[in-house]
Amino acid sequence: MPTLPQTVPVCPVRGSVIYPTMVQHIDASRALSINAIEAAMQGEKVILIVSQRDKDVDDPKGSDLYDVGTACNVLRVRKNPDGTVQMLVSAVARVKASNYRRGDYLSADIAPLQAEADSPVELQALSRELRERFDTIASNGKISAENVQTIHAKDDIGEMADHIAFNLDFKLEDKQALLEQASLTARIRKLLTLLDTEQEVQAVQAKIRAQVKEEIDKNQREYYLREQMKVIQKELQGGDDGEEGDEAEAFRAKLDQLDLKPEVRKDLDREVNRLARMHPDAAEASVIRTYLTWVTELPWNTRSEDQLDVTQASQILDDDHYGLEKVKDRVLEFLAVRRLRKERAERGELSAEDVNKGPILVFTGPPGVGKTSIAQSIAKALGRKYVRIALGGARDESDIRGHRRTYIGAMPGRLIQGIRSAGTKNPVILLDEVDKLGSSYQGDPSAALLEVLDPAQNQHFTDHYLGVPFDLSEAMFIATANYPEQIPAALMDRMEVIDFSSYIEQEKLEIAKRYLLPRQLAANGLKPNQIAFTDAALEKLISHYTREAGVRNLEREIGTVARKVARRIATGEVKRVKVTEKDLDRYLGQARHIPETEGKEDMVGVSTGMFYTPVGGDILFVETSTSPGKGLVLTGQLGDVMKESARAALTYIKANAERFHIDKARIDDSEIHVHVPAGAIPKEGPSAGGAMVTSLISALTGIPARHDVAMTGEMTLTGRYLPIGGLKEKVLGARRAGIKHIILPKANEGDLRDIPLHLRSSMRFHPCETVDQVLDVALVGGLKALETPATVRPCRPPKRPPSAKAAAATPARKPT
Repeated sequence: MPTLPQTVPVCPVRGSVIYPTMVQHIDASRALSINAIEAAMQGEKVILIVSQRDKDVDDPKGSDLYDVGTACNVLRVRKNPDGTVQMLVSAVARVKASNYRRGDYLSADIAPLQAEADSPVELQALSRELRERFDTIASNGKISAENVQTIHAKDDIGEMADHIAFNLDFKLEDKQALLEQASLTARIRKLLTLLDTEQEVQAVQAKIRAQVKEEIDKNQREYYLREQMKVIQKELQGGDDGEEGDEAEAFRAKLDQLDLKPEVRKDLDREVNRLARMHPDAAEASVIRTYLTWVTELPWNTRSEDQLDVTQASQILDDDHYGLEKVKDRVLEFLAVRRLRKERAERGELSAEDVNKGPILVFTGPPGVGKTSIAQSIAKALGRKYVRIALGGARDESDIRGHRRTYIGAMPGRLIQGIRSAGTKNPVILLDEVDKLGSSYQGDPSAALLEVLDPAQNQHFTDHYLGVPFDLSEAMFIATANYPEQIPAALMDRMEVIDFSSYIEQEKLEIAKRYLLPRQLAANGLKPNQIAFTDAALEKLISHYTREAGVRNLEREIGTVARKVARRIATGEVKRVKVTEKDLDRYLGQARHIPETEGKEDMVGVSTGMFYTPVGGDILFVETSTSPGKGLVLTGQLGDVMKESARAALTYIKANAERFHIDKARIDDSEIHVHVPAGAIPKEGPSAGGAMVTSLISALTGIPARHDVAMTGEMTLTGRYLPIGGLKEKVLGARRAGIKHIILPKANEGDLRDIPLHLRSSMRFHPCETVDQVLDVALVGGLKALETPATVRPCRPPKRPPSAKAAAATPARKPT
């Protein structure tokens, strides 16, 4: 150990450690280091080289430096033109620094590290192990041959260990730990541990290099083979490159942009490779080319950004459609739920799959009530693309799932075609007329829809043509149907039913003024100031010229009037026209539908019932007459259920004849004839039970039935009054006929909420649970009139027929 000064200048270095016996060049650019070198040259030419703990510190203090460094003799100093200094030093010894002082440069007190005595045998064993480990690592080429030779030439095991540590790429902390280790045995043990780690790292690097090289070789081989294939195809085509170019590479580039799942990409790459190996004019090449074109044009990851502003969506729906409050509420509920889901997903509480799932709705109701058009408004409100798929009459499974590619002219199904035309994977898809699907030997398309309309399965929907799964879970499916009972139960179970009821007259009037009139005026070249309809004219047009649940025929009739007015304006006959109620006969002819009106007076054996059809509700009369004979006669084209209602009513009367003071012998000896007018129209349903029993009891007791009361409800043999359907339409039809009192089952009382308040306020409703309660309202005098025997009164004779002159002046009523 050479003799060293007690206090020496300090030169901090960054990211490196110098060990004793080494001769190294050190570059200094900081003023602190340059001043320390000058001080060393002016003194005993001894300087302390010590590493910084943090190499990013530009002006280090004593606390920023390690406590152990290397004392060095300065051999030579050279100043560079750029102001930096290069110093050649010879490392002498490991020293411990203390009492750092700061002036123009750092200085410190140093003391050599005292090494402990080592066991010669252990040191010899460690020496052999170190040489073997070093030879293994050196064989991988991590150290230059010159440095390897220098290290092997070292006889001193301590010097050899220091040179190995200096030449290998260890972390600064590990190199510093070796410098601070005064014991040679402990230092070599530490170095062997680092060499083991380095050897494992080199083994992993070698494995990675081999894998990368193998992949590169594979890609180069494929590239070489493809280039060979191009040359071969070029020679086969007579040296012409052709206009198509490298189709396979073009498809491969498109697939790279789609971000497909690995299993899907694997199948498509196989098709691309097949195309690359084929002659462009081969028939199979054309099939693959068409298939790849379809696949690359599908929106695998393209979505529309949902508009989640509930207020704006509500305004859009109100602007496009009048009424339909239940449908609008359901759409706004979907938007609200989607917004909350998105907010939770942004906080990491939900996955993207849960956010993107959409509902499956089915709109059911009569034609013309806006089922199809509301779907367009929903897409507009959501900010999504709209796709309509007409399923009416479809009877081939391939319409849904597509054809297999083995067939000539194979194409994907309508769903995939719609997705492609929309350009996004989350459009609003309307499955129109889903109740009119057919089936044949080619398959049942309704069964194919089971997978499409199941939220748990449609994310893996596989079209026969594509042959790979396509995610449909983000699309919003809406189906429409006129007759939901014709939809298979399994399919119906997957959908949420929203029922569209028929429009009332007030709604039709508003729709005509807001939407139908402006549309027809524009279609027929008229300006708003050239034609005007009064409200009375539109009301008569609705009630006397159309009979429908929706507004399609109403729009046609408005268009007819508009065309006739357009002709008059075009010929110069008039400049503008105001269409009134009286003008409709001129433009449209005689009224085609005369609504039924209530009876003019109370009559024996005549009760008023209500019926429902897909085009709205109305009233009907049940007439009963008795004559000598036997049995029950039913006329008026009654269906089986309605006939059974009449028989049940008669059985109930027989069972309660004594209570109603009716002679049973008279019932048995009379032919009871029940007739429902409008005999050309078939009638069916159980809801005429109340009207049947009222008409029969009225005819058998002579007590008149009230003409201002209409009833609906099913009766039982025990006298219970059971609920029915279509109450809203029936009540609206009765109101149109002038009825003021409505008898309905008690269980249907909640359905009255569907009727607008301003219509309910002009009528009186009588909820009943038993037939006795029905009779108490329907008969003149109520049940009290049945408490005492009454003389049977015949039906009133018809009024005297009008004179020939009066008949000629009265227009004939056209039968409905």
